[in-house]
Amino acid sequence: MSGGSRGIGAATARLAGERGYDVAVAYEKDREAAERVAAEVANAGSRALAVRADVAQERDVVHLFDEAAHALAPPCAVLACAGVTGGFSRVEDLSVQTLERVLSVNVIGTILLAREAVRRMSTRRGGRGGSIVTVSSIAAQLGGAGEWVHYAASKGAVETFTVGLAREVASEGIRVNCVSPGLIETGLHAAAGDSDRPRRLAAGIPLGRPGTAAEVAEGVLWLLSSAASYTTGAILRISGGR
Repeated sequence: MSGGSRGIGAATARLAGERGYDVAVAYEKDREAAERVAAEVANAGSRALAVRADVAQERDVVHLFDEAAHALAPPCAVLACAGVTGGFSRVEDLSVQTLERVLSVNVIGTILLAREAVRRMSTRRGGRGGSIVTVSSIAAQLGGAGEWVHYAASKGAVETFTVGLAREVASEGIRVNCVSPGLIETGLHAAAGDSDRPRRLAAGIPLGRPGTAAEVAEGVLWLLSSAASYTTGAILRISGGR
């Protein structure tokens, strides 16, 4: 899974390990964090490895899948979780560098990860099928006005891609779904420059609180599992009613 060293990705990796999945934890920069997550997966009784990969780079994504297949097994469940917000900015103040990075990681990265998963899973190509989960954000529906319209737009693209790919590969043994988290207590907000944002906006959430990465991980694992065998092309909101 990409983005496995922190936040939702790390929580999902831990839960997957507890439920018997072998896990490849992909990271871009924080090797120590990724190796800690891999160690926790191993302590739960599953096999794990940490692999460095910038998902915006095709060669890194191919390397990730090759390493995982060599050390563990061909993929049966893939989570495309890596994402960046690009920080808070009105559209009129965006730099092209920020926009390119957000779209490269969030959109191109997701598509590359899914492409490599399909190449290895598709029964049309000799694979055994499997499940892919992408990660959007409730911002895709709300728009992110005044904060991160650029980020919201990238996540809207992820949702459209999920629906299209799900229909494209449904007859090839592959299910493709998406989780759309709301305000979740992760480091994403601090990275964007406002660590208090989930608590500050909690009053606008019908359930009255931010969510946790562990709660999102439960949704991801359900979509990846055979319990969701008749679910594909779905966008699962995990947003406290927001």
